[in-house]
Amino acid sequence: MAKNKMKTHSGAKKRFFVTGTGKIRHYHSGHSHRLEGKDAARRRRLKKDSGITKVHEKRIRTLIPYK
Repeated sequence: MAKNKMKTHSGAKKRFFVTGTGKIRHYHSGHSHRLEGKDAARRRRLKKDSGITKVHEKRIRTLIPYK
């Protein structure tokens, strides 16, 4: 008898990704619209991805089990 598969959380798969070394990263919020009110340094900072803290990493890995 086949085992049941876990489903990937559809909200998490849109927000987080796993790097080649296995780290979980995410993109900053606030970089899609209303950019003219933000200064250039802030827009550059928001473009880059960011890491996840160790506290949240275990929970996120259960949401995206096959990545």
